[in-house]
Amino acid sequence: MAKTLRLILGDQLDCRHSWFADSDDQVWYFLCEMRQETDYVRHHVQKILCFFTAMRLFAGQLRERGHQVIYWRLDDADNRQSLADNLKALIKAHRIEKFEYQYPDEYRLEQQLIKFCQTLDIEATVVDSEHFMTQRDSVAEQFGEKKQPLMETFYRKMRREHGILMDGDKPAGGEWNYDKSNRKTLPKGQELPAYPHYCRDVSDILSMLDEQSVDYFGQVDAGQLDWPLTHDEALAELNDFLKNRLKHFGDFQDAMTSRTAAGAPWLFHSRLSAALNMKLIRPLEVVEAVAGYWRQHQDQIDISQAEGFIRQVIGWREYMRGMYWWKMPDFACANHFDHQRGLPDYFWSGETELACLASSLNDSLDNAYAHHIQRLMVIGNFALLTGSDPAAVDAWYLGVYADAVEWVQLPNTRGMSQYADGGGVATKPYVSSGNYINKMSDYCQHCRFDVKRKTGPQACPFNYLYWHFIDRHLDKLAGNPRMSLIVSQWRRRKPEDQQAIRDSAEAFLRKSG
Repeated sequence: MAKTLRLILGDQLDCRHSWFADSDDQVWYFLCEMRQETDYVRHHVQKILCFFTAMRLFAGQLRERGHQVIYWRLDDADNRQSLADNLKALIKAHRIEKFEYQYPDEYRLEQQLIKFCQTLDIEATVVDSEHFMTQRDSVAEQFGEKKQPLMETFYRKMRREHGILMDGDKPAGGEWNYDKSNRKTLPKGQELPAYPHYCRDVSDILSMLDEQSVDYFGQVDAGQLDWPLTHDEALAELNDFLKNRLKHFGDFQDAMTSRTAAGAPWLFHSRLSAALNMKLIRPLEVVEAVAGYWRQHQDQIDISQAEGFIRQVIGWREYMRGMYWWKMPDFACANHFDHQRGLPDYFWSGETELACLASSLNDSLDNAYAHHIQRLMVIGNFALLTGSDPAAVDAWYLGVYADAVEWVQLPNTRGMSQYADGGGVATKPYVSSGNYINKMSDYCQHCRFDVKRKTGPQACPFNYLYWHFIDRHLDKLAGNPRMSLIVSQWRRRKPEDQQAIRDSAEAFLRKSG
């Protein structure tokens, strides 16, 4: 029999893939830690540690199941630090007769593997990752050349096709979407659930990164990495979420807090995003568990809690993947507003006087995590209002979060958050003044700026930056029906009020560098 080499990328750690159903001593699996992956963007150390730790654990599980595994650490002498070079060396050294890989979920890796396979004189085959609930071209096929694809339309189709939260052909509870019930602020004294711990000593990997001079940022407390990094741990995290957090997830999924108690950064969110994006657990597995748990506990859990979570997984997550593959590679260069500013230094230090931004940045820097509203309506909102280059914003988001892989990060950042695609993902820019942040958090209570003031050195910068953004981009916003009211409000302002806003915003921007 031909000796086959199968590549497993760091985000393809699915123990239930059909590849692994039976062991075969003529099939070898290859996993590799590479500078190609640590260096293409500057990463948070916890992100690198999560991937390397999960890869090592996965390789061990494959060996235990009787599979032949080649695993190269970052510091292995044979490691050429490039995927193509490593594969060439292995194929030659082991006289491989067939090469197989799963569809990558990042455009750059797919292009690299396509080019690599064109150089081979042996058979090369690509197979599905078997992870997602849709094909990568599903969004493009559903919407074609329609002017405005809508996630809600896609989401309802997904619900019907997979029978998720459905009563026959009708949505359970009578409504498709309970988003209006998912916007509550966190009450004072609201008890926050404890989280299960998976602490692992990763000091050896951390030492290796330092010895190899990998340029990372962030920290990991006492060399202990606390993320679910196997399928069993992801299941444990899912079960804990069902029992302890689902009952309040929908209510408080948009809420934010400056509280520093254990569990505060995660509130009632699950910690499954990194495990999902490394394919340790499948989305259908997750949403069926959530829907089933709600069915069994309807007397305790409102449908709005379950629907809000499921919408994130089979709505946005699958939709964003489809948008990514539909719009790449042009998507990665889109800059609708021609924003050029670099990110200020406090994106890496967290040291800023804006309480909301400081809290959200420090959550990100400390934990390699922030929930979606912190990412979108604080950090992303600020970056868009200040005219930050979407390429710089992309690189920061891709590097800082442990769950950040490009197929989900880029359309969320460049599309939804920065509106750099001009409306392909979102129907309007996600911008707001300080009022929204004050409504959804307690940040403003601890800020030196006054959220009620509109201009001047004591005013909340989000207030004047918001209107300054509208003023700068009137020509591009005026034709958007969802922005027409805001545009008309700006145009009706007195010239002296408009100038006061411009002066305040420009003074802030000069100070911010």
